[in-house]
Amino acid sequence: MSTFSIDRPFLQDLLRDIGSGRIQLPDFQRDWVWDDYRIRSLLASISQAFPIGSVLTLETGSTDFSFKARLIEGTDPVHAQNEPTTLILDGQQRLTALFQSVMSGKAVSIRNNRGNDSLRWYYIDMDQSVNSDINREETVISCGEDHKLQTPDGGTIDLSSVEEQYKNNMFPVHKIFDSASWRQGYYRHWERSKEKMDLFDNFEGEIITCFQRYNVPVIELRGAPREAVCMVFEKVNTGGITLTVFELLTASFAAKEFDLREDWNKRVKYFRKFPVLRKLDNISFLRALSLLVSGSCTRRDLLELDVQTYKQKVDKVQAGFAEAAKFLNRRKIFNSRDVPYQTQLVPLAAILAELGDEGMTIGAQEKITRWYWCGVLGEMYAGSIDSRVANDFSEVIGWIQGNSDEPATIQEANFQTNRVLELRTRGSAAYKGSYALLIAQGCHDFLMERTTEDMERSRDDIDIHHIFPRAWCKKEKIAKEIYDSIINKTPLSARANRKIGGRAPSKYLAKIQEDAGIDGAAMDEILTSHLICPSALRDNNFEKFFEDRKAALLDIIEEAMGKEIIREPVIFDIDALLNGPDAQN
Repeated sequence: MSTFSIDRPFLQDLLRDIGSGRIQLPDFQRDWVWDDYRIRSLLASISQAFPIGSVLTLETGSTDFSFKARLIEGTDPVHAQNEPTTLILDGQQRLTALFQSVMSGKAVSIRNNRGNDSLRWYYIDMDQSVNSDINREETVISCGEDHKLQTPDGGTIDLSSVEEQYKNNMFPVHKIFDSASWRQGYYRHWERSKEKMDLFDNFEGEIITCFQRYNVPVIELRGAPREAVCMVFEKVNTGGITLTVFELLTASFAAKEFDLREDWNKRVKYFRKFPVLRKLDNISFLRALSLLVSGSCTRRDLLELDVQTYKQKVDKVQAGFAEAAKFLNRRKIFNSRDVPYQTQLVPLAAILAELGDEGMTIGAQEKITRWYWCGVLGEMYAGSIDSRVANDFSEVIGWIQGNSDEPATIQEANFQTNRVLELRTRGSAAYKGSYALLIAQGCHDFLMERTTEDMERSRDDIDIHHIFPRAWCKKEKIAKEIYDSIINKTPLSARANRKIGGRAPSKYLAKIQEDAGIDGAAMDEILTSHLICPSALRDNNFEKFFEDRKAALLDIIEEAMGKEIIREPVIFDIDALLNGPDAQN
């Protein structure tokens, strides 16, 4: 069974259907944004019978779903109540340009490169347009809302007067399909001069006739599912907006008189109280909701959501994300920038939403925590994750309820010993996870009488900083691969980091102790809370510090995952990296 048909209606008929509201836009289409040059170029192309590309439409009565529709800009609002028979999926900008300039009888609203809007009228210079030696685009003239046109000699022509149009042989484009009355007035103005009558006859034969006989190739979709409409729209609208599932559902729900965007905006305001959810997007929210509905969250699953199902599940999903935020806070993740995987929030929220009070018990939280850290530190949510999200949702719930074994994410997660040497930036989920585990050790700031957890909670000026300063490491010819790893980093306040500067640890520790008003024993206790060997740091012994802290980090990672890490030999030649030829780079 064919899902589309191909037709070639006359341009005039197409524009009339737009004017009557029979042809409209789905509400997810972007706004009209064309500029003056594009409109003149389009009119010039049609005046020469050049192809302007096909138009893609959707037959509204052929599907089991509907979209909220809106009129093309420039159409009389009185037709807004008319039910459209056709929706434009591709060709909006071209058809809007043509309707406004040729059919509406009103000035065309355009937008320039700076985003400023203005109104333009379009005319065709009859004398030049019938001259084959002149570029047709140069014969299509536009002027402002006042119809005033600047002449090459610095003068002004006011084309708002039809007599001036006749006098200057300027044919108004909005009279293309109603040229008879203008032609009669033109003849009378020139007292039926043979020269002028011949000019108009030539103009009519070469230009007006092209518009009146112009056919537009139209491909109309029939009976296509929502997913197909979405995919087709994205493929053909490469220069426009990307049509997300949320936009498509917004238009579909609107047809059922439910404003999905307004509802989402209310949820966003609620989520603002949780800094860790600041990057939560509407697609992730829909994916979590889809998990509760079908246990899956592919694009197809999301597109099959209906208004009634959404209303039934939405509050439960919101509660699930709120519990997910609290869960992350208890794991010492307080801000959205520190969330290892935004994608793992989806199954986490869905699991907590589905389990409700059952998921808040000590045993359930221990299992969810282990699954979460295996996903983060095993970096299981990198790449394509649709199947993992769905499997984790069902497997974690089944595991908690005693109906299944450990989830595959736990079974498959693995942390290689040498991976800890490669964690250098926040771009890595395992780096962010390790940072949170360090804060969970209860480490105190080197200078301020506060824990790093407290500083993260209050969003103070805290970040992860080098323990052996970068400048000192470069001076000692320690390679960047070594000193930039998370082994040589820890959460500290900006003030403490400034005290460190580029000095050797033995020197900055003495300075910090003096400024903080603490003795060596108290400072050692703070260092130990950061999993730092105090004696190695005080002796400026980078190699001993490095090996001890690497082992300590592996210990807390091992504990979080609940899996033994095989302590493989370091693949780097530490001696070479500590004093290698590239250490200065």
